[in-house]
Amino acid sequence: MAQTFNDLWKNVIDFENLYYAYRAAGHGKRYRYEALRFAENLEENLITLQNELIWGMYKPLPFRQFYVLEPKKRLISAPAFRDRVVHHAVVRVIEPIFERKFITDTYACRKGLGTHAAMNHVLWCSRVAQRRWGSYYVLKCDIRKYFPSVNHDVLKRILRRSIADREVLALLDTIIDAYEPEGRGLPIGALTSQLMANIYLSPLDHFLKEECQVRFYARYMDDFVILHRDKAYLKELLAEIDSIVHERLDLTLNPKTGIFPGHNGIDFCGYRIWPTHIKPRKATVKRAKRRLRKMAKVYQKSPQIIVHARESIQSFLGYIRYCSGWKTTASVLERVVFKATSGIDESDTRD
Repeated sequence: MAQTFNDLWKNVIDFENLYYAYRAAGHGKRYRYEALRFAENLEENLITLQNELIWGMYKPLPFRQFYVLEPKKRLISAPAFRDRVVHHAVVRVIEPIFERKFITDTYACRKGLGTHAAMNHVLWCSRVAQRRWGSYYVLKCDIRKYFPSVNHDVLKRILRRSIADREVLALLDTIIDAYEPEGRGLPIGALTSQLMANIYLSPLDHFLKEECQVRFYARYMDDFVILHRDKAYLKELLAEIDSIVHERLDLTLNPKTGIFPGHNGIDFCGYRIWPTHIKPRKATVKRAKRRLRKMAKVYQKSPQIIVHARESIQSFLGYIRYCSGWKTTASVLERVVFKATSGIDESDTRD
C-alpha cells in the first residue's frame, strides 16, 4: 500500500515558510509592479495571506492570460503574485514527498535535472542499445494537448494516494479548480501545474519501469521515449501505454506517436540524438534565423533593439553548445548584420 503523509498543514501556513515562498515567488520578478506592491507592506500581506489560509477563506485571483508564439502558440495563464506565494508555500512542503516517489528517469521540473540531463540520458541509452544490439527502434510518445486535458478528478485521486492531510488537500483542490471549474486542464505558467503535471504521469512511469521492466526509458513532462531492439515488442507496449493513458488517466496520445529506427535519430528535448553525436532541431534553427534577420531589419531604424538581439544570440549560443552545431551556428549568424542608418554613426555589428 502506498505511503500517505499527514500533519503537513502546519508547515504550509508557517510564517517562515510563507516568507521563503515570497522570496521564491519574487525571484526574477522583484521589480514588477505586483511584486513591488506586495513588498510595500510585506509583513501585513503575509499575515493576511496566512489568516486566509488558516480560516479557509483563501480564494485565488483571476489569471493574467497571454499567448506566446514560440516554439508554438500557447496560452499562458500567469497567477497573481499573492497566489504565486501560496503556490510556492505548498510546493515547498509537498514536493519532497513526490520527489521520493518519482522514478529516476523522469526529468521535468526537478532540482538538478532538466532538459540537458534528459538529453544526456537518452544519449547514454542509445549508446548502450547500439553496443548491445547493433540496431534498435525508438518508441516516441507524447500526450495530445496535455496541460488542457488533465482531468481534475483523476489528478485529485492521484494526489490522495500520497497526501492524507485534509487542509492541504482542500488547498490543492482550490488551486486546481481555480483555473477551469469544468474539471479539466492545468494553467501553463503556474508552479503547481508543473509539479502536478509531473505527478499525473507518474503512474505510467511506474507501470513501465516496474511491471514492464523497461530499461531504456526517459520522460520529460508528457514527452517520453523507449528504446528496444524488437519493433514488435514496442508495438505491443504501445498498445498497453495507449490503454493506460486512455482508461486510467483520461488522456489521448498524440497522433504523431510512433516507432522509428534508431538510425533516424531521436527527437527529444529540443535536440536530435544519435549514439555518436547530437544535432540541433531543424525547426529551432529556422526560428533563430528568422528572428535574428527580423531584428537586423528593425535595427536599421531602432538601434536600441541591439540589447534584445544580443540576448537572442546568447540564448541561441547557449542552446547550441550542448550539441554538434558549429556549422549550424555559422549558417545562422553569417548573414546577420546589424547596421544602423538614419544618420546614426555606428559601425556594422556582426555577431
